[in-house]
Amino acid sequence: MGLGDVERDADSDAFDDLLAYIESSLSFATSSYNRSYLDRRVSARMRRRHVEEYDAYQRLLREEADEREALLNALSVNVTSFFRNPDVWDGLRELLAELSDAGRVRIWSAACSDGREAYSAAMLALGDDRIDHRRVEILGTDIKPEILRVARRGEYRASETNDLEEQLEPLAHSDRYVERDGDAYRVTDEVRDLVSFRRHDLVQEEPPQTFDLVICRNLFIYINTEAKEAIFETLGSAVRPGGYLTIGMTETVPSSCRDRFEAVEKRLRIYRDTGAKQPSTARR
Repeated sequence: MGLGDVERDADSDAFDDLLAYIESSLSFATSSYNRSYLDRRVSARMRRRHVEEYDAYQRLLREEADEREALLNALSVNVTSFFRNPDVWDGLRELLAELSDAGRVRIWSAACSDGREAYSAAMLALGDDRIDHRRVEILGTDIKPEILRVARRGEYRASETNDLEEQLEPLAHSDRYVERDGDAYRVTDEVRDLVSFRRHDLVQEEPPQTFDLVICRNLFIYINTEAKEAIFETLGSAVRPGGYLTIGMTETVPSSCRDRFEAVEKRLRIYRDTGAKQPSTARR
């Protein structure tokens, strides 16, 4: 074994030790995420703090609560926008109209980030005469308390909402739902009243309740296969029989779960729960 191999092994061991510390002490399930994704996010924080070694960064985490919070913010996936992939939202609009005809509609925006996905669902409910918004309840959940505080405020800076007018194109009269004050955009009270937020860990916790529609988009591209199956088990148990699930347009249902979900709009990744039971996956 050459010197370079020894150094690489030492770096790998130090990174493993760092991940173990993050999982045990910061309660972030690093074992559920792709290693390359974790390394990119951790390395970015190390560069910002001018730290070159994993073990030195671990010492920094032990010493500084602010850095622990900054790392958790960096590790959490927060890429989002209003009405991301508009074709998907056109499909969801039809589902909401159908569900509203049948009675109360419960929607779960899982891994909701800063709330824009949950608020998009609320805007759909308010903006379509076929949907009785008084029957609609929307819950947004995320693992990170700080991002949930942002979601509850429903206020976004211009730098966070590039091309806002384009994002809101699926709506007529979008100024009814989002007010502008300088470079700040704020979701109106009418929209916020349909949505509540709470902390939830998709990997380690049972679902909050059962729902008619579960939206969990663009999370699975960051996590490993084992965690993906565990999360699909959570989502499957959250969708009532005959209810719906939508995932990201580049994501797929795990083979172990395909009996449970049948495609309603395969291109849009909208599925109906068939009621077939999934094999149980042990939670961490």
